[in-house]
Amino acid sequence: MIQTRTQTYAGVDQEDNHGMTLTGRIIRDAWVFGIVPEGNTFAGKTAGDLQNLFEQVHQAWEPYGQLPSRLPPELAERHARIHAQAVESAKAAGWSAELGDDD
Repeated sequence: MIQTRTQTYAGVDQEDNHGMTLTGRIIRDAWVFGIVPEGNTFAGKTAGDLQNLFEQVHQAWEPYGQLPSRLPPELAERHARIHAQAVESAKAAGWSAELGDDD
């Protein structure tokens, strides 16, 4: 019998690009909508857990057309704060929003 080791997610705070990835954005949006507690890095979760989270976040965005500008004031403030803090933290850790030169 072959046993395999299930890979788990390291956590948004341990990601490449300092959490400035699609997965990082989904986790932060999950905080915005209260799907997971703010600050929960999702460390130790499996690919299936991440897929379920992606689906829950997508559903949460549906009434707002996936647009932050359509969020009600409380959610809009939370979204702006959470994502601004993430960008600030990532920049402090060396991340740059500049596009790379593909030449």
